[in-house]
Amino acid sequence: LQMAIYGVSDAFGMLGIPWDSLRGRLAPDQVAVYASNAMAQLDDNGLGGMMRAPALGHRTTSKQCPLGLGEMTADFINAYVLRSAGSTGGMLGACATFLYNLERGVHAIRQGRARLVVVGTSEAPLVPEVMEGYRAMGALAEDDALAALDGAASADLRRACRPFGDNCGFTMAESSQFAVLMDDELALELGADILGAVPDVFVHADGAKKSISSPGIGNYLTLGRSANLVRQLLGEDALRERSYVHAHGTGTPQNRVTESHVLNQVAGAFGIQDWPVAAIKAYVGHSLGSAGGDQLAAALGTFADGVLPGIATVERFADDLHADRLSLKREHRELRPDAALLNSKGFGGNNATAVVLSPDATTDLLARRHGAAALDGWRDRVGATRAAAGEYDRRALAGQALPEYHFNDGVLHGDDVAISDREIRLPGWEQPLTFGHDSGFDEYR
Repeated sequence: LQMAIYGVSDAFGMLGIPWDSLRGRLAPDQVAVYASNAMAQLDDNGLGGMMRAPALGHRTTSKQCPLGLGEMTADFINAYVLRSAGSTGGMLGACATFLYNLERGVHAIRQGRARLVVVGTSEAPLVPEVMEGYRAMGALAEDDALAALDGAASADLRRACRPFGDNCGFTMAESSQFAVLMDDELALELGADILGAVPDVFVHADGAKKSISSPGIGNYLTLGRSANLVRQLLGEDALRERSYVHAHGTGTPQNRVTESHVLNQVAGAFGIQDWPVAAIKAYVGHSLGSAGGDQLAAALGTFADGVLPGIATVERFADDLHADRLSLKREHRELRPDAALLNSKGFGGNNATAVVLSPDATTDLLARRHGAAALDGWRDRVGATRAAAGEYDRRALAGQALPEYHFNDGVLHGDDVAISDREIRLPGWEQPLTFGHDSGFDEYR
C-alpha cells in the first residue's frame, strides 16, 4: 500500500496537470480507478499477520484483514490520494494482473463510462513464505542451479533471470506501476503529454488443462487478436516492419519454449519476418501482478528514446526455442516502432496481450479523427504540461517530491450531498453527476 501511494502520486506528478484542476472539468462518474495486485498484502501488516497471529500468541489487529485485501490498492488511491467517488475495482489475474486492469480501464473509456481512468498494480511479494511457495513450485532460479548453468563455483546474481536463454527460473521483484488514461477529447483539450495509446487489451483463458499452473492455448488467442488490431489500425507494413513484442519472458525453461512457440506461430500467420522481441525481466526480475506495468514502462521508453533493450543476461539463446521468425538479441538496438505488443502468460491460464501505439502513430490517428486544428491546439498547450512534468521530475530525482496522502481530508457525509431527480452534486467537484437516459434499454419499452 505504501508503494501504491507513492506510485500513483508519481504518476500524477509526471502528468504535469494538477489533479484539482482535473476535478474541476470532470463529473464524479467520469473518473475511475482500477488497481490491484496478484498476491495481496501478505506481510505482518496484512493477511500474513492475521493468519499467523493466533499460532504465535499475538493479538490479531483490526487493520490486518482489511489492509490485506487485494483491491485495497484502488481503495487507498480513491480515499487518500484522489478523493474520488467514481467507478472502482481491482482485477486479479496472476502475472497478467496489470493488463487485466488496463483492459478494464480501456473499455470503460471506449464505452463512455469514464473519461479519465487510473490503472495500475502494486506488488511487494518479497516475503519469506511467498518466496518459499514459488521456490517449492520450481519457478525460482536458485543459486546452485545458476552456478551449474555457468559451470561456476558461485551464482552470478546479476544474471539470475535469463529469458529465452539456458535458464532455470526467475527472480522475484517488487514494483508499483500506474498509468493515467484519458479519452481523445480530454487529452487534446487539456494538452496532456501523449506518451502512447492503448486501443485494446485482449484476455483469454487456457480452456481445458491438466496442471493449473502450466501454460495453455489462451495466449495464441490474445496475441493473434492483438496482431490483427495493429494491422487494422496501422496497416500490413506497420505490423510486419514497425512492430515488436515485449515478451512475458519469465526466465523459466517452460516459458522459453511455450512463449517462443506462440510468438513464432503468430508471426508466421501474419507474414512477419524477424519480429523483434524484448524481455524487461532480464533487468528488473518478475514483479508478478505488476509485470505488465514494467513492460508498459519499458515500451514507452522505447517509443521515447528509440532504443530496444537487449536481453543482456543471456550468453546464448536456447536451442529449443521456436524462433525462425523472431529477432532475439543480447545487444541494445535502435528501433522506432509504431506499435508494441505487451504479452503476459500467467499461472492458472490468465493470458493477456495489450496493443500499445507510439506517440507518432497515436497523433496521426487523432488527426484523422479530430482534424488538424484540434492537433494544432493541443501542440500549443502541451508545452506547458511538459514543462510542469519536467519540473516535477527534477524535484523527484533530487528527493524533494513528497507523495500525495490526504488522510481525514475532505471527508463527506450524507448531508453534504445535493441530490435531485436530475443530478447529484458533490463538494469539490464543479461538474454534477447527471442522470442520463440509457438508450440501450429502449427496445424493452
